[in-house]
Amino acid sequence: MQRERTNRRPPTPRTKTRPWGPRRLTPVWRAVIEVGFIVFLFYSNLLMGEFTASNGHGKTLAFALIDIFTATNFGIALISALIGYVVFEYLRRKL
Repeated sequence: MQRERTNRRPPTPRTKTRPWGPRRLTPVWRAVIEVGFIVFLFYSNLLMGEFTASNGHGKTLAFALIDIFTATNFGIALISALIGYVVFEYLRRKL
């Protein structure tokens, strides 16, 4: 017996490129991740400083988090993270 032929199209090859370009957002995402990591290090350093002997005993984690998450600290963290990112990009391209 013969099989009936159907009007199927051949499968299209899968490509890894996207309509907006293959790797257009990669530098932006890398910058966001690096700046975010520097901000994380800044806040973790502030949090550790809240629990040293000079800051007193009996502080709770909630009180320490409220104490360190301020607009001033966020501004300082963001500016220092951007400066750190620029310095590391400069060193990365130089080496």
